[in-house]
Amino acid sequence: MAPPSDTPLLGRLALHYKLVTREQLERAARLQVEEGGTRRLGEILIAQGSLSERDLERLLAAQRELLAKQQTQTPAPGAAAASPAGASLDALLAHAVARGASDVHLHAGAPIQLRIDGALEPLDGAPPLSPAEAERLAAGALDAEQRAQLAAGGQVDLAYTLAGVGRFRGNVYRQQRGLDAVFRAIPAAPPTLDALGLPRTLARFANYHQGIVLFTGPAGCGKSATMAALVHIVNEERRDHIITIEDPIEVVHPSLRCLVNQRQVGRDTGSFARALRAALREDPDVLVIGELRDLETISLALTAAETGHLVFATLHTNNAVRTVNRLVGVFPPEQQSQIRTMVSESLRAVVSQRLLRRADGAGRVPALEVLVNTKAVANLIRESKTFQIRSVLQTGAAHGMTLLDTSLAEMVRTGTVAREEALRHAEEPQRFMGKAA
Repeated sequence: MAPPSDTPLLGRLALHYKLVTREQLERAARLQVEEGGTRRLGEILIAQGSLSERDLERLLAAQRELLAKQQTQTPAPGAAAASPAGASLDALLAHAVARGASDVHLHAGAPIQLRIDGALEPLDGAPPLSPAEAERLAAGALDAEQRAQLAAGGQVDLAYTLAGVGRFRGNVYRQQRGLDAVFRAIPAAPPTLDALGLPRTLARFANYHQGIVLFTGPAGCGKSATMAALVHIVNEERRDHIITIEDPIEVVHPSLRCLVNQRQVGRDTGSFARALRAALREDPDVLVIGELRDLETISLALTAAETGHLVFATLHTNNAVRTVNRLVGVFPPEQQSQIRTMVSESLRAVVSQRLLRRADGAGRVPALEVLVNTKAVANLIRESKTFQIRSVLQTGAAHGMTLLDTSLAEMVRTGTVAREEALRHAEEPQRFMGKAA
């Protein structure tokens, strides 16, 4: 979500770290103008209940460090772009955060690119990076062990922390022109449902004590952030042991009421499956799996859900029906009948989402498909009639269910997103055209 260029830096950082919503920030800014600037923006946000004093202290510290870095490393907003050879990776990432970018792309032979509101934009007219410049920038995030992994395998995943700015999930890889890297900005604090623009009704999925809740959608749709918001609710409200298994660790969850242990694949454990097998002997109440990648991981996740644990996990599927089919279809045919029964009993909900550009150009907004596992849904899964789940989604509003296309149509009706933008994400475009008319 990119804030307008005239938004104060404190406000842009608060949006980036998902501590406030755009509506809360705009309301505070309007009040500040009406009062003639007699109160600072942070004071108003606290008075409105949008921000805590602790959050403000962290934002002010981040603002001071970012300004100091920009003064010493990027004296002008376009300095990193005007001379990539003279900019450091830290200065580039700080500049990207100030611009509201979600991702930074470094590609040998191409200009530095920022992804803002879902679209890639060249960095202020930056010239193409030479292979040597791209390698210098990318290598700035690697330690000796990661350099060795890159040399041996041609790619490496990593988490990179920049003090006062934030954390980044990165991937560095070799391609035909040289070394490339992509860095995704991660909120410094766990996001909330309100800050993500998600309905508070999703919070009920944090109340389960057994079963599996899946967060699905294409890459970059915000499913990891949604899952992190639910984990944060559990952490604030319950007294449980939470174990997360991620590659790499994204949002850092400090232990609040819960005891939280976060393990990074490759650094703390050999694989998702290996960590899951160990976790079942570590007295967890809640297991958080960064991604269900293979049969073994899916099998262990279902077993954990069946044996009295609450499991949160993400999956790269486009809707609820495909999610259920993927869980079953990854197993050999002779096991699928048994797996359908396991899924029908253990599945609690599927939250599938997309991020769409707002019609007013002020960032992006999530559209959801939500499946809740009622008795009717469980029977359809068990009887291998998942193609009928779409009909249940259409009529399941009383249970908190909704189809993606229904969510899109409502956003068009209220003017939140343009019809053309919604149509790009619709599951059944022909039916959707009539629904959104």
